[in-house]
Amino acid sequence: MAGKKALCVGINKFEKYPQFALNGCVNDAKDMAAFLKEILGFKNSEVSVLTDAQATKVNIMTKLKSMVDEAKAGKLDYIVFSLSSHGTQMPDTSGDESDNVDEAFVPYDIAQKGNEWHPAHIISDDELNELFSQLPDTVLLEAFLDTCHSGTGFKDPFSPYQPRPRFIPPPSHKPFEKIAKAKGKVLKRVADGVTTKHHVLWTGCRADQTSADAYFDGRYSGAFTYFFLKNVRAGKNKLTRAELRKNMLADMKGKFEQIPQLELDATNRKKTIAG
Repeated sequence: MAGKKALCVGINKFEKYPQFALNGCVNDAKDMAAFLKEILGFKNSEVSVLTDAQATKVNIMTKLKSMVDEAKAGKLDYIVFSLSSHGTQMPDTSGDESDNVDEAFVPYDIAQKGNEWHPAHIISDDELNELFSQLPDTVLLEAFLDTCHSGTGFKDPFSPYQPRPRFIPPPSHKPFEKIAKAKGKVLKRVADGVTTKHHVLWTGCRADQTSADAYFDGRYSGAFTYFFLKNVRAGKNKLTRAELRKNMLADMKGKFEQIPQLELDATNRKKTIAG
């Protein structure tokens, strides 16, 4: 029987951008790791945690590639990836986005190159899709992305206990305008997010929303991660994924504007996370 592995990433501090510091992302990574071990039966050796300075793009992608390679070799049949950090945007150069924008995820070493994010220091959704598309159909991937996926901006100043959006705006909008002008027309969008039966994607919000970094029970967490784990534990992991999301939406209604998303096929929607 094949095994399982997980990577939990949480980044509060950013090497070149101290002004964008968050509070709850490291807690999220540790809480997700604990959930995997306590509820889903992962061994310590099966869960890797990268936080702050450990969570460079190279380290994150190296860990993910290693898990994908093991899965391709038949050694793994379940992979979990959780990421709590800022989200951002970058120009779409592949032509698969109608709005000329790719969603991207911020590692510790995020950096600029001219008026764009440096490709060696930012993780695009295209890169993750390309990597995870290599997984065999026999392998279940479950990803939890507690970041922002929208361009609503970054607001300061803020109260220490006021929810803060996990979003860093791109360095400049000129590259987006350049691509749009070069295309001359809007291209049809290729299916985004989960498109195969063996991928399960949880996100903290819709593509046009921000995910909150908030204060709960005397400590900081991502709102999505907090309510996900709260409902998993309350349901003793007997709830299906669809039921979990329904309960999360009820808990968050009126408190947070973000609407957590669950993208997967109907079969996995009716299953618990433990299968």
